[in-house]
Amino acid sequence: MSEKEEHKEGPVTAEDLPMTFQVKYLGQSDARGLWGIKHTRKPVDLMVSAAKALPPGQALPMVKLMIALDGVHLEPVSHGTKTDEFDQMSVFFNIESISYGVQDLVYTRVFSMIIVKDTADVKGLNPFECHGFVCESRNAARRLTYALAAAFQDYSRRVKALQASSEYEEPAPTKPRFAIDLRTPEEIEADLETEA
Repeated sequence: MSEKEEHKEGPVTAEDLPMTFQVKYLGQSDARGLWGIKHTRKPVDLMVSAAKALPPGQALPMVKLMIALDGVHLEPVSHGTKTDEFDQMSVFFNIESISYGVQDLVYTRVFSMIIVKDTADVKGLNPFECHGFVCESRNAARRLTYALAAAFQDYSRRVKALQASSEYEEPAPTKPRFAIDLRTPEEIEADLETEA
């Protein structure tokens, strides 16, 4: 993402996608629900604590995170000669598997998203997984949130068009179940205080 794009404010549209961000991968932790800041706060706290406890000289892996209409693509950013398991990993989260995305209200440079794992074959396992990313700036985390919102909006539009199509004979996919929280960290905090 160019510096100009990173500092741009306001909504992102489907035409702006794909958008790429270079971020540090904070990690993943189980989440207790499908969407809502209440289900990302504790996992983010756990991931940040783990990151702070890394031994000296060990850093969080850098990844290229690309938000596209079909989902979120993660690719490692090579750091020279050191090769570890993460350096070889490229991951794709289909838009259908992402249920929630938000800029964290405590760590405002952190963007997190909840993924619904395919656990059809394994009963009793928690299907919700929170992934966290540390962005270059608070504004970059905000922009990443807007980009995922644009992907969600496009996906919702496509599902509705498919359901409305008279040529479509198979049952249409179920209504998408996802949410994006576009409130600023300050707005989220104020809303949580009024709910208490």
